[in-house]
Amino acid sequence: MKKSLFILSLMLVVAVAAVAATFSEIKEQALLGDREAMYQLSKCYMEGNGVAADYDRSDYWLERAAREGQPDAKRVLDLMGGKTELSSSKRAQLAAEEKRERERLLAERQRGNNGGSTVTPPATGGNLTFTVNGVSLTMVAVPGGTFTMGATSEQGSDAFDGEKPAHSVTLRSFYIGQTEVTQELWQAVLGNNPSYKKGAKLPVERVSWDDCQEFIRKLNQMTGKNFRLPTEAEWEYAARGGNRSRGYKYSGSNNIGDVAWYGDKIGSSTHEVATKRANELGLYDMSGNVWEWCSDWYGSYSSSAQTNPTGPSSGSLRVFRGGGWGDFAGFCRVSGRNRRSPGDRGNGVGLRLAL
Repeated sequence: MKKSLFILSLMLVVAVAAVAATFSEIKEQALLGDREAMYQLSKCYMEGNGVAADYDRSDYWLERAAREGQPDAKRVLDLMGGKTELSSSKRAQLAAEEKRERERLLAERQRGNNGGSTVTPPATGGNLTFTVNGVSLTMVAVPGGTFTMGATSEQGSDAFDGEKPAHSVTLRSFYIGQTEVTQELWQAVLGNNPSYKKGAKLPVERVSWDDCQEFIRKLNQMTGKNFRLPTEAEWEYAARGGNRSRGYKYSGSNNIGDVAWYGDKIGSSTHEVATKRANELGLYDMSGNVWEWCSDWYGSYSSSAQTNPTGPSSGSLRVFRGGGWGDFAGFCRVSGRNRRSPGDRGNGVGLRLAL
């Protein structure tokens, strides 16, 4: 056994066999960016639990987990002198493999073919409602289509450089939450409420991207579905109204006061969801109220046309969208982008689910 893997084996206080999740479940969560799952996947490959032992892949996922800030992985890597024995060429090969597998996983989820545990979005209509511990969640069907993402003409001089160049994106059908995740839903799933301003129908806030992954993991266990964060492209397409878009600057109107709670109007806090006008798809608060985490790493746009993009394969900052209660109107535009470390929390940042 390689020296690095020998050191790693000494650190495995909890055996992989004791982990409730199967290898395939662990790998799915790792591909979707969960740093704990990345560390567990490294252990699976090292010990041959649920998969043939593969030391290169073990090293790769250990590095990924450490780069995402998983504390045990960072500790192990430090004991190895800050690096594994993985060659640069093999690292590049495995990074490309990770990207392909993640894109395939997201495509399968959008088609509803992931083990039969999701529902295929219909071409039109067909919203879904779920109940979790007495709390209802409505998912709106978003028929697929092609749109121009980024600094389109109606954004005018308000568009920032990060929104450029505008580019064509084609998406499959999917579902997205009719509202932001409320505090009562978060409480029903995780049994706690981290929000600064409390209220059952208020959007949950002070949740990091990492916190959202834990919420989604538990929600999926409870429902047997595959809820997730929307990709940045899915979020913008839905905010623009999908194939019903009327080309508005904000989500549902050119007059921000019709559709958004934002800094110019409220001054100090979140408001209950769905109390402003919905957009063309029947979605509420995609402009204003709280920023909403997306699944993607933040990266620069390309002018090339894209199909079902998922953002860069790695990074240090995650995307969040939509503007919040304390922001000026310019931050609440449908093309506006922002980013933070996945561990950051703030009382203006929440989430909206996709399926």
